Amino acid sequence: MSGGDEAGLNELPRAHGAPALRARIRSAPEDFRVEELPSFAASGSGEHLLLTVEKRGMNTAFAAKRLAQWAGVGEVAIGYAGLKDRHAVTVQRFSVHLPKRVAPDLASLESDELRVLEHHWHAKKLPRGALAGNRFVLALREVEGERDRIEQRLQEISAHGVPNYFGEQRFGRDGDNVANALAMFAGRRVRREQRSLLLSAARSELFNRVLAARVRDGSWSGLRDGVGLDGEVWSLAGSRSVFGPEPWKVLWWWNDAPPARTTTGASSSSASSPAGLARRAGASQSGGAWNSPRFFPLTGQRCDPGTKEIVPASAEVSSSAIQQVIISAGSR
Repeated sequence: MSGGDEAGLNELPRAHGAPALRARIRSAPEDFRVEELPSFAASGSGEHLLLTVEKRGMNTAFAAKRLAQWAGVGEVAIGYAGLKDRHAVTVQRFSVHLPKRVAPDLASLESDELRVLEHHWHAKKLPRGALAGNRFVLALREVEGERDRIEQRLQEISAHGVPNYFGEQRFGRDGDNVANALAMFAGRRVRREQRSLLLSAARSELFNRVLAARVRDGSWSGLRDGVGLDGEVWSLAGSRSVFGPEPWKVLWWWNDAPPARTTTGASSSSASSPAGLARRAGASQSGGAWNSPRFFPLTGQRCDPGTKEIVPASAEVSSSAIQQVIISAGSR
């Protein structure tokens, strides 16, 4: 199953059965609106210009490059909380580091594709994940389906949630970001601005594989009620606090011998453990590339060279359970 393959995405297991309706989506960028919800207010002072912009048909990376050119700074000076789709009208924040607090004319930044809605000075660069969420408005056209069945399906989703797979936009225009990520892990050099996009695509591919395995065996829905699997890691809603049923400790094994345990309290051979799910989800197509030491940078963690113990590098990175899954998928 390839995340960038449209047929592969359509074959992902559905939690609620066959679709209750058919419709045309995103016929135009205005049919798919995304508004990023800020998690903090600007400080009002500092060397970072915090911009809220509306983009049409423009992804986050392209907008960041455009902001850097406008400000006359390197792209490393641009911060943003999350990635937004190109085929949409999106509202999100960016920060621009301007040490002398002198910003070019904002009017010169605007175009038919980009508008500045707000601007304030702030003390820090906008970090990844610094958002309260996203608000979506979707317009469906040419809808086909029975109203009663559609209403019933909406009630089911409201009661039980829905598996939130990553869609094709995360895997590149031609769906080749995962293949390019694997090539990067194998040693291919890529530009700095491409690295984060490829890492994101690889994480998303693994997430989809593990989520698909949990939908198939029915274990995905327990998360809504706070019932997890052995060794699972949790993030406290509304914060970056991380906790689990046991202290999180993952071992990285470089040799071919299977480890006795991949997570504290979760046997690597257990079919219900995150490690077992990860292997089941990715074993058929993962190959040696996912198991190579070059896969390690995906986790955003550091490795003790003596013990080969992987330790979270930051609360932001470790707050996602997919980091544990990524490590487990690399074990044999």
